[in-house]
Amino acid sequence: MVERTARATWNGTLPRGNGSLSLGSGAFEGPYDFRSRFEDGAETNPEELVGAAHAGCFSMALAAELDRAGYDPEAVETAATVHLEEGDDGWTITRSHLDTEVAVADVEDEEFQAIAETAKENCPVSRALGGVEKTLDAALR
Repeated sequence: MVERTARATWNGTLPRGNGSLSLGSGAFEGPYDFRSRFEDGAETNPEELVGAAHAGCFSMALAAELDRAGYDPEAVETAATVHLEEGDDGWTITRSHLDTEVAVADVEDEEFQAIAETAKENCPVSRALGGVEKTLDAALR
């Protein structure tokens, strides 16, 4: 079993407070606040980090699925857009949209789309986001 850690600190009330997020590996530490999460602030936010996790996980899963199918991907570039919406019962991550471009030789688009869909459904972060709609636009370079 592999375990990874992260840490968050929050100071003050929700609308006027601020905090910091850090990864256990030390690869990232950054501030966050109300504006960066619910408005248009400059700092990071939890949803942005979920998006980075989903994009990274999916990219690795897609490379693995392509390799398993006999293809040798040169590059997988994925952007994730995480949707945070306010509903009657509070704020919820409702969707994570993946937009990926892949450089890989000799694969037909129909097969590529099926492989990409499999990667989207089976990467560990997609599984962790079980109640969240996951959508994908996949293109070959």
